[in-house]
Amino acid sequence: MADALSVIPAAVLRNLSDKLYEKRKNAALEVEGIVKQLASSGDHEKISAVINLLTTEFTYSPQANHRKGGLIGLAAATVGLTSEAAQHLEQIVPPVLNSFSDQDSRVRYYACEALYNIAKVVRGDFIIFFNQIFDALCKLSADSDANVQSAAHLLDRLVKDIVTESDQFSIEEFIPLLRERMNVLNPYVRQFLVVWITVLDSVPDIDMLGFLPDFLDGLFNMLSDSSHEIRQQADSALSEFLQEIKNSPSVDYGRMTEILVQRAASPDEFTRLTAITWINEFVKLGRDQLVPYYADILGAILPCISDKEEKIRVVAHETNEELRAVKADPAEAFDVGAILSIARRQLDSEWEATRIEALHWISTLLNRHRAEVLCFLNDIFDTLLKALSDSSNEVVLRVLEIHACIAQDPLHFRQLLVFLVHNFRVDHSLLERRGALIIRRLCVLLDAERVYRELSTILEGEADLDFACIMVQALNLILLTSAELSELRELLKQSLVNAAGKDLFVSLYASWCHSPMAIISLCLLAQTYQHASAVIQSLVEEDINVKFLIQLDKLIRLLETPIFAYLRLQLLEPRRYIWLLKALNGLLMLLPQQSAAFKILRTRLKTVPSYSFNGDQLRRVSSGNPYSQILHHSGSQITEDGDINQDNGNLQNGINFASRLQQLEQMQQQHRMLAKSQARNSSTSLSKGEVENKTSPI
Repeated sequence: MADALSVIPAAVLRNLSDKLYEKRKNAALEVEGIVKQLASSGDHEKISAVINLLTTEFTYSPQANHRKGGLIGLAAATVGLTSEAAQHLEQIVPPVLNSFSDQDSRVRYYACEALYNIAKVVRGDFIIFFNQIFDALCKLSADSDANVQSAAHLLDRLVKDIVTESDQFSIEEFIPLLRERMNVLNPYVRQFLVVWITVLDSVPDIDMLGFLPDFLDGLFNMLSDSSHEIRQQADSALSEFLQEIKNSPSVDYGRMTEILVQRAASPDEFTRLTAITWINEFVKLGRDQLVPYYADILGAILPCISDKEEKIRVVAHETNEELRAVKADPAEAFDVGAILSIARRQLDSEWEATRIEALHWISTLLNRHRAEVLCFLNDIFDTLLKALSDSSNEVVLRVLEIHACIAQDPLHFRQLLVFLVHNFRVDHSLLERRGALIIRRLCVLLDAERVYRELSTILEGEADLDFACIMVQALNLILLTSAELSELRELLKQSLVNAAGKDLFVSLYASWCHSPMAIISLCLLAQTYQHASAVIQSLVEEDINVKFLIQLDKLIRLLETPIFAYLRLQLLEPRRYIWLLKALNGLLMLLPQQSAAFKILRTRLKTVPSYSFNGDQLRRVSSGNPYSQILHHSGSQITEDGDINQDNGNLQNGINFASRLQQLEQMQQQHRMLAKSQARNSSTSLSKGEVENKTSPI
C-alpha cells in the first residue's frame, strides 16, 4: 500500500473518487501514465501495489464514486501495461467481474466499460476468464437498466470477436456452463444464448455439433417462446445444426433421439413439428444406429399421426413408413417387446388413426417376428380383445386380422374363441353391436367351418344357459344371412347325402339345442324336414314365449329371402317334399293369426300346387311319430323329403335323429327349469317388496 501511495499523488487518488466523471477520467489518465512508466522500468512489484490499492480502496469501497473510480483506474492501468498486462490479469479482472453484480447501475455500467477496455488490450489472454465473463454477460443481458444492457452488448460483441480468433478457447469447459443456462426463461438471456451458440458454431475449429445433445433440449424449449424473434433465432440455429448432421459422417443420434421423443409431445405446435421433422431425418440418416431407440421413436410418432395440424400428420406418416421399412433383427438390439408395449398403449388413444397404425405395427411384427411376438402374447392379448369393442369398424377389422394371424396355431385358435365367447358373455352389447362383424370376419380370415365347429363345442358346455341361447341365435342368424358363409350353407344342405355335411350338422346341433328356433332353422337349411317337423311337434307350452315368437318371426321373413329360394322351389313338388309342408304348416299353427309373419307364411303356403296325395302317404305323414314311418314313393323307400334310400329306421346318412331329438329335449328341459327358477325368484322378490311397502309407516 505504501509503495502505491508513494507513486500516485494524493490529488490523483482524490480526483479518482470525485463525483464528477471528468475529474475521474483525468485521474485515470494520470494512473495510466504512472503505470506505463513503471512498466517501462520493469517495476512490477509497484504495479501490483497500485492495482491492489485500486482494488481494495476503490473497487471494494462502500462509496459508489470510489468504486467507479477504481474501475476506470484498473482499465487505465491495463492500458498503461499494454503487452505486459497479461501477467497482472489475475489481479485486474476479478474485481471488475465482481462489480457486475453491484447494486448501483452506474457502477455496473462502468464495469462493462472497464472490462471492454481491458479486453481490447489483452485480447487472446483474456480467454482464461471466459467462463466467468460469459456468466456475467449472461446476467447483464437481462439487466433492468437499458444503459447497462447497451454497454454489456458492446462488451459481448468484443468478446465474441476475441473467442472466434483465439486458439485457446476450450469448448469442453464452456459447455457445462451453457447447459446450465439453457433452461432460463428470460427472453434477453435466451437471445444472448442463441446468438452465442450460432457464433461458436460458425467457428471451424470449434465442434459444436459434437456437444449438441447438451443444449439441444434448450433450443427446442425456445421454439415455444412468446417472442417471435427468439423462436425464429432458435429455429434458424436448429436448421443449421440439422444441415450439419446431414453432412456429418459421425453423429451421436442416441442422446438427441431421447430429447426429440420428449419434444414431439410438446403442447406447442411449432415445437412438435420441428421435433417430428428431426426424427424423420434421423430415421432416414441413422437407420441401423437407431434400432435401440425404435420403440421410443414409435411412441413419439403414433400420437402425431392424429395431430390436429396437417403438416405434423404428413411428416409423422412419412416417418412411420420409413421406420416400418427398416427390417431390423431382434439379435441386433431390436426390442420386439418394447415396440409391442408402445403399440399396446397407443390402442387406448382417443384418435382412430393412431389406434389403426398401432395395430398395423403389431401385424407387421407378427409377420416378421412371429415367434418373438407370441412370447409376449399374454401382455397384449387382453388389450386386443378389448379393442374388439372399439367404436371404429376399421379398428375392429384390423384387430380381427391380428387375431386371425395369431390363431393360425390350434392352441391360440381355441384360446381366441374361448376369450371371444367370454367377452360376449360379460358384454352383451358387444355381441349386439359387433357380434356379426366379428364372426363374419373371422370366418373369412380363418376357415368358416372350423370357426363354427369350435364355437359350437364351446357353447355346448356353456354354463350360462341364457347367454348360450342368445349366442346360438346370433350365430344362427349370421349363418342364415351372411354372404361369407355361403359355402357353409351349401355344405349343410348336403347333410343327408354327404359325410362332411353330416359331420357339420351333428357338430352344430349339439349347441344349437340351446334354441329350438335355431334347431328348426338348421333343419330347414339342412333339408332335414322330417326332423324339423318332429322338433316342432315336441314343443311345449313353456317353449312358446315372446322370445320364441320373435325368433320365429325372423325365420319366416328369412324364408322369403334368396337364401331359402331352394326351399320355396321345393314347394312346387308337394308330393315329394310333404314333410316340408308339414313343418311349415306346423310353424304357421304356432304364429298368432294377426301377426305379419302369419300372413306372410299363409300367403306363401296358398301358392303350393294342390296336387293329389297318395292316401297311404297322408296316413303316414299324419302319424304322431315321424321316425316310426318310412314313406313310399314310386316303389322306393324315402327317409327324408327328396331322398330315396334303403330302409334304415331312425338312421339317415348316419344321423340318428331320434337321439338328436332326445338331446334337444334334454337341453330344453334344463332351460325350462332355469326359467321356472328365475320366475320363482322374481315372484319372491316382488312379494318381499309388497310386504315392506305394507309395513312401512305412513
